Amino acid sequence: MTLYELRQCIFEQLLEVEEQFAIRYSRDATIYINPTNGFGDQVSCRNARGDVVSTLVSEGPYRSAADQYGL
Repeated sequence: MTLYELRQCIFEQLLEVEEQFAIRYSRDATIYINPTNGFGDQVSCRNARGDVVSTLVSEGPYRSAADQYGL
C-alpha cells in the first residue's frame, strides 16, 4: 500500500469512528506502520545522518498564537 493509500485509510477510519461511535475527542493515538520497498521487503526508516529511526513522536499540530491566546 502506498503512503497515499495509507493516509486515506486512516482518514476514512477516523471518519467512521466519529460517525458510528460519536467519538469527538482523543487523548492520543498510536499508529504502527511496516515500511517496505514496494515489493514487500521490509526496510528501515533512516534519518538524514543514516541512523535507524524506530519511533516517531508528535505533540500534535502546531498551535498558532491566536489559538493559544484565544484570539
